[in-house]
Amino acid sequence: MSTLVWILALGAGLALGAHLVFSHPRFGVRPGGARLERVQASAHYRHGQFQNQLPTPQFSPTVNPLPVLWDFYFGRHERLRPAGPLPVIKTDLRALPPHDLILWLGHSSWYVQLGGRRLLIDPVLSDHAAPFAFLEKAFAGTGICRPEDLPELDMLLISHDHWDHLDYATVMALKDKIRLVACPLGLGASFESWGFDPALVRELDWGDRVRLDALTLYLLPARHYSRRFLFERQSFWGSFALTAGDRRLFYSGDSGYGPHFAEIGRQFGAFDAAILECGQYDKNWPYIHMMPEESALAALDLKARVLIPSHMGRFCIANHAWDEPLIRLSAASKNAPYQLATPRIGEPVVLNHPLPTTQWWTGIR
Repeated sequence: MSTLVWILALGAGLALGAHLVFSHPRFGVRPGGARLERVQASAHYRHGQFQNQLPTPQFSPTVNPLPVLWDFYFGRHERLRPAGPLPVIKTDLRALPPHDLILWLGHSSWYVQLGGRRLLIDPVLSDHAAPFAFLEKAFAGTGICRPEDLPELDMLLISHDHWDHLDYATVMALKDKIRLVACPLGLGASFESWGFDPALVRELDWGDRVRLDALTLYLLPARHYSRRFLFERQSFWGSFALTAGDRRLFYSGDSGYGPHFAEIGRQFGAFDAAILECGQYDKNWPYIHMMPEESALAALDLKARVLIPSHMGRFCIANHAWDEPLIRLSAASKNAPYQLATPRIGEPVVLNHPLPTTQWWTGIR
C-alpha cells in the first residue's frame, strides 16, 4: 500500500510540476471570444486549423519522423556551430541616420527603417530560441543587441509563433517602446494576455494591411505552420510586404518554396530588397523551409533587386553546417539578376548605397 501511495504522490507531483511549467505566460494562450470568431471566419481556417495554399506536411511523406527526430537531437553532425565568435558590428541603433535601411540582428530578427518609421521584425534578443534557456543556445558573440539598445518602435511585426521568431522575454522588455503590434490571426490573444493594449494589436489575415502614414504593411502567404506548445495551427503565419512611396521590401518569414512567391511578385512588381529564409532546412522537412537554391528561385519570382539571407547565423535548428546556407546561396546567386547582400550581424544595409558583400564566414571553423 505504501508503494502505491508513493507512486500516486510522485505522479501527482510530476503533474503539478508540469502544470506550473507549462502554464507560464511564455507559452501564450489560444484565441477565444471575438478573436476566435474572426479566426474561424477566415477562408484559410478549415477543419479546426489554419491551412496552407498547398498540402504542407511537416516531414517528407517518405520518412518516419521518429528516427528523423532521434537523429536531430542525438545524432552526430559536423560543424553545426562555429568554433569561435562570429564577426559582428556593434551599431548604435539610436544614432542611425534617417535613411531607409535594413539591419540584421541575427537569425530572423531585423530592424528596419522605412518611410520615416522604425520597425522590428521577429526579434529574439535572448541567448536562446526555445522555452527553456538550456535549449537552442545562440552562437558565441552574436548577442550584440539588447532591448535597451533599441529606440522607440513604430511597429513590431511577428510572422508566426515559433520560439525562434517570437520571444516572450524580448517582447516584454520592449513592451513600453512598441506603439503597434502587427501579427497573424490568432496571435493577438497571447499579446493581450501579456498586457499589451488590445487596441494596439492588429491581427491580420493574408491580404490584410496596416497603414502608418506613408508606410503600408501587408500580411501575405507563406508555406509553414504554427505551434507554440501542444496546439498546432491555431494561430496563422505569413510573410510581409512593406511599401513606402515607390520603395518595396519583402520578408519571407519561415516558408517552404511555392507558387506564392511568383504571385506576390506579380502583385507588387519588383522589390527593392527581399529578406528570404535560407537556413534550418533538411531533406526530411522539404516543404516548410527552403533549400538555399530555392531561396535564390524565390528571389527571382519576387523580382528582387537585392537578396538578403535570413534564418541562419545565430541558432542551430537543423543538421547542416552553420555556414552551409551562405556557401550554397552564394553559389546559386552567381550571374543572378539580383545582388546578394551578406551583412554581418549589426551591419546596416542602406538601400541605394553600396551593399555589404564580404564573405565574412570564410576561414571560420
